[in-house]
Amino acid sequence: LLVDRRSMGERRLWTNRDPVALERNNLVSISQLVIKSVVDSSLRFGRQLDSDNTPLHQLFVVLDLALRHGLKTSRRLLLGKRELWDLLQNVEKFDHAASDITATVRDLTTVKTAAGRARAWVRLALMQKKLADYLKILVDNKDLIAEFYEPEALICSEEGVLLTGLLVSLNIVDCNLCLKEEDLDNQEGVIDLSYYLRRKEDIGRDDNNEVVEEKDINTVIDQKNYIEEMNRNLAANVTNLQARIESLTNTNALMREDLAINKKKIGTLQHENNSLNMEVEKQLNMANLSRVMKSEVEKYNDLDPKKENEIEDKLSDEKIAKSELEKELHLEIQMKAEMEMAMKLLEKDVHEKQDTIISLRSQLEDIKSINLEMYTKLAECEKSLTYKSDIIQKLEMKTVAMADTLQQLDQKFVDTEKSFSGSKTQNADLRSRVVESESKIVE
Repeated sequence: LLVDRRSMGERRLWTNRDPVALERNNLVSISQLVIKSVVDSSLRFGRQLDSDNTPLHQLFVVLDLALRHGLKTSRRLLLGKRELWDLLQNVEKFDHAASDITATVRDLTTVKTAAGRARAWVRLALMQKKLADYLKILVDNKDLIAEFYEPEALICSEEGVLLTGLLVSLNIVDCNLCLKEEDLDNQEGVIDLSYYLRRKEDIGRDDNNEVVEEKDINTVIDQKNYIEEMNRNLAANVTNLQARIESLTNTNALMREDLAINKKKIGTLQHENNSLNMEVEKQLNMANLSRVMKSEVEKYNDLDPKKENEIEDKLSDEKIAKSELEKELHLEIQMKAEMEMAMKLLEKDVHEKQDTIISLRSQLEDIKSINLEMYTKLAECEKSLTYKSDIIQKLEMKTVAMADTLQQLDQKFVDTEKSFSGSKTQNADLRSRVVESESKIVE
């Protein structure tokens, strides 16, 4: 229908009409219908189109036929056969944005042939929304395309400019295609034209009910997807909060252990402080005794000088011991104050952690309640979806029944028309007989 499989030399032999021009016109017309169908499906569903979309698949088939129309098939002496992929690789010389998709296609391991790489390049350019720009670069560069195409090819003619303008409308379409899952080396070149043909009976028919039902189903599906996404987010938040609660409980247990250890240390330090206080009191008593003894020594200066020197040495030793004990007491007092401060800080931190654990538990309860509400809403949406699908099936059955009744009515109408025409002929015969009988009576 779209492409004549004969060579250009055989097609030039046609003198009455130009079959190549008919091929170009057919390709442009089918491209216009397919592009319109792709844009309508994208606007109707309001989401990205994937590889399962039928109009998008047919668009790639039409583009492959259009780009290969008039491609030279003769082999070169050293470089071999010309391929479309060799032409598409030259686009990156004129537009640096094409270098990314060209490098991606070169690195594909699932595509083995040059035709498959050309198809992969077209799909990546469509996802990049620059397919029309790249094709315009090829159409404008006449010297480059003259090496790969015949003069009667679509790209070299005015239809190539028209096809470039049609492809601009695809910039509003979002596509999400997985090239590794498609068999790009062996692509079907057949287009189902039944999507674009309408019967006379379908023209002017009101499809508002079907559109409304389709919109309702799409809204229900969107709501279901939104609820599932919210459910996943809430489940992730619940797991995160549970992990935080576990970490906080572990830190709280560690803090309690540290608090018990610090209390034990404080008890031992208090015991040591009491013992040191007892020793300080003993030393003070000894100092008082030394003073008394010194006063007594002063009273009795007539004692032996050797004993006096011994007593003074003992007194100096007692003073040194007393100063050391006072220093130790001061250090113990400072350590006691620091430990009390640390105990207060630990108790404050423990209280704060307990408050955060309580708040997190309350948040967890709220999230659980929200999750239950989401589950109920999801169940309601699924029920409504099943109900609407049942209604749609019933309506389809009704439409089939109505179509059958319409066919029966049409058959009855045809039968009545036949009987009516037969009765007319009989009436005419009867009138003719009546006229003949009247004429005979008159005679």
